[in-house]
Amino acid sequence: MPRGLSAGGAGPGGLGTNGRYETPQASELQRLMWTKNGASGHLDQVQPRIYVGDMYAAKDKRSLLAHRITHVLNAADGKFNVNTGARFYRDTKITYHGVVAFDMPTFDMSPFFAPAANFIRNALSTPTAKVLVHCVMGQSRSSTLVLAYLMIHENLTLADAIRAVSAGRNISPNAGFLEQLRALDRELHARRARS
Repeated sequence: MPRGLSAGGAGPGGLGTNGRYETPQASELQRLMWTKNGASGHLDQVQPRIYVGDMYAAKDKRSLLAHRITHVLNAADGKFNVNTGARFYRDTKITYHGVVAFDMPTFDMSPFFAPAANFIRNALSTPTAKVLVHCVMGQSRSSTLVLAYLMIHENLTLADAIRAVSAGRNISPNAGFLEQLRALDRELHARRARS
């Protein structure tokens, strides 16, 4: 059973009417994000040693060094997005990973879930490491990849991952990304149920 799964009635992170876990509907998940518990700064800690931020945070090397950021995952890499890249950080000791993704509901972000999650996990295997995951505004692409990491490597349900991240920052994965995360939630739950 995924960690953090509530044993209550149907609803976000709960059990369905048949007593089995069911991935919540997108509307229920969006309601979790509408609570607006989190912040909306350029750089916000959403989990121990994991930060979500925008393009301004990503380009402010002085602030990154002050926060002791050691790894940057750019969820909006490329010429038409936030064009930083490893060369931008060459005068620091920051390890960089870029994902060329577009914040459109039709864009398939799912092929990047596992590589991005592995980058975050590998970074956090060093006790002093801190990871910034960013996109342009720090709400859709970046939060989608952090949610995927929490689901894949921390065994959280999608609803519990949303609760965890939105407590530290206002997030809003677009409708397409939310559906892709729902599919990941179903896939991970089915895999864990078989093992």
